[in-house]
Amino acid sequence: LVVGIILVAINPYKQLPIYGDAIIHAYSGQNMGDMDPHIFAVAEEAYKQMARNNKNQSIIVSGESGAGKTVSARYTMRYFATVSKSSSNAHVEDKVLASNPITEASFTPIKAVGNAKTTRNDNSSRFGKYTEISFDQNYQIIGANMRTYLLEKSRV
Repeated sequence: LVVGIILVAINPYKQLPIYGDAIIHAYSGQNMGDMDPHIFAVAEEAYKQMARNNKNQSIIVSGESGAGKTVSARYTMRYFATVSKSSSNAHVEDKVLASNPITEASFTPIKAVGNAKTTRNDNSSRFGKYTEISFDQNYQIIGANMRTYLLEKSRV
């Protein structure tokens, strides 16, 4: 088991101008550590390792409720869609990004019956999401699959 880079993300509870296309392009092609720590640096490292070693990569986004896990996952998906985009085949990447709000909405009924009150959170989810993004031989997004799984059976 090899553990790679760990990035601690903190939700600032306000929009910051550090996630736009200009920032994505600034991190694209950079080596880890050349720029400030950022979710895009982690995504770039995973993308480069996938291309360099031709092996699957994983990014685990973990944290407390409200820490920004879903938003961080969205930024990562957007990073991959932007850096892998070609002018001739941009539609698949756009569909993957466009599907994210739909998948968020589809989890609401599950959360309504599966959440539990804890000492830290009145509405703590028992479910996790696993998103698998597929790339072609040119490392362009060709599809994605999202699964929901039960985290703690004993607390549901």
